[in-house]
Amino acid sequence: MTTIKIITDSSCDLPEMIIDEIGIAIVPLSVHFGEECMPPDMVLADFYARMKKESVLPKTSSPAPQLFLAEYQKTQVDQDILVISLSSALSSTYHHAVMAKEMLLEEGFAGRIEIIDSKTTSLGLGVLVYKAAKMAEANVPFEKIVEVIKQAVKTSGTFFFLDTLENVIKGGRLDRVRGAVASVLNIKLLMKGSEEGTIEVIEKIRGTQQALKRLIAKIGETQHDFDKDVIAVAHCNCEDRAREVLNQLLDKYPFRKVLFSNMGTVIGTYAGEGGVLIAY
Repeated sequence: MTTIKIITDSSCDLPEMIIDEIGIAIVPLSVHFGEECMPPDMVLADFYARMKKESVLPKTSSPAPQLFLAEYQKTQVDQDILVISLSSALSSTYHHAVMAKEMLLEEGFAGRIEIIDSKTTSLGLGVLVYKAAKMAEANVPFEKIVEVIKQAVKTSGTFFFLDTLENVIKGGRLDRVRGAVASVLNIKLLMKGSEEGTIEVIEKIRGTQQALKRLIAKIGETQHDFDKDVIAVAHCNCEDRAREVLNQLLDKYPFRKVLFSNMGTVIGTYAGEGGVLIAY
């Protein structure tokens, strides 16, 4: 056990094997179809199939402060706490983690606790958590890890490819008439995480292959120390497509470490089936 307890939320989309390997704690967001809350271990193919049938998107809810507090209270006497949350521009999760911190300090917690807003989500968040956990494993001091992760928030990037516009239409981010026209024209959206932590459209491209080619090119337009960096690819129930994207990335750019996962229900709600995310 390290002297630092690292906590994140379930939007990070890290594979279970990696979560176990790096020993982090996950505080779950919830996803509801109407009044029905989806189980955390729901088969993702079933989730995407049901979402396609429903006329409205499921609702996502951030964890209550009490859930964070309960996780904080599991900390050992000699441990400090580092929380890295999904973007505060997308969810109240970060603010609830901060509220729980105040509760913990009122209880007399004597260690150090830092809450970092990742300004991203899915494996964009996962990459930051992985980096922090590996540093903690190497006994890097708490203050140094906090400093490095705060800097990494500024230099990391997250890009999205959306295969379907149905979810942005259902979610009210695109009206149905424009969405129908774009669908007929086979328009795909490329999006990115902004510096403020929002998700913004950067390009509209006709055709899946052209859009994916452009997505891969976007990574090459950014500055990397490839032999030191981690590349992460998450997909919305389209593993073959995502594997092909990853293979093309690695042919061009020799990243040191690869994270790969199926996107969970939280972010999958907004991305929709067939979507691909790349983060570094």
